Amino acid sequence: MNQPSRHAFFISDRTGITAESMGEALLNQFDGIEFKRATYPFVDTEAKARETVALVNQVAANAAERPLIFSSIVDEDIRKIVKTSAGLHLSFFDAFMGELETELSLRANHQIGRTHGIQDTERYDARMEAVNFSISHDDGVSDKDLQKADVILVGVSRSGKTPTCLYLALQYGIRAANYPLTPDDLDSTNLPRMLKPFKHKIYGLTIEPQRLHHIRSERRPDSRYASIENCRFEVNEAESMFRQHNIPFTNTTHKSIEELAASILIATKLQRRF
Repeated sequence: MNQPSRHAFFISDRTGITAESMGEALLNQFDGIEFKRATYPFVDTEAKARETVALVNQVAANAAERPLIFSSIVDEDIRKIVKTSAGLHLSFFDAFMGELETELSLRANHQIGRTHGIQDTERYDARMEAVNFSISHDDGVSDKDLQKADVILVGVSRSGKTPTCLYLALQYGIRAANYPLTPDDLDSTNLPRMLKPFKHKIYGLTIEPQRLHHIRSERRPDSRYASIENCRFEVNEAESMFRQHNIPFTNTTHKSIEELAASILIATKLQRRF
């Protein structure tokens, strides 16, 4: 039996991140429907708004159900145009701005680009510095300046270290390094030499062996590296190392990058840098 589907549009005058985040948080609460998503960023003029409305209406004319439209558009005139489209329109600013203006007894400035633009160059530079740090200290390639790391993620290969480090850097300005535990590291219960001076900064990531087997098989099928037996061995040895050295760790199998990052911040008591 085919799953019912519904078109969902994310429309924004900037990057679309806010509209997508708001929309996805709501759509994820509904099972049994396939949502066909489309994002239209930088709809920041009335002409672009009319073009976008035409595209939405074209889809709506050929769909069994009206589309869902999630928007984060500051300019009221542009927002009014988007609201003429043939769909259910859910606006971040319509929902909250008026009530917030009333509560604060202050008129909002309604300026485009305040959410994801570069308003504070110092904060932006801190974020980019953190991203560059994480890239430079990916997969244990260097111990140079490792003392400057806020956290060092340690785990077996393909347990989620690199994307989590980059997310921590980009979203929170956290200088996150990572170190992959190699077969040589796992032959001993001792911490790898490079990590010993920074034990207090280590946070471990582990993963279910079956999931690790699946991930590694996509990269290197039919290899010892990807075999279920080797995956079980590496995960067991890594977790034993964490426990012996009282290193906090979490299982990444069923957690999103966002959830992992939030869990690490709470466990390490690190604060957002911007």
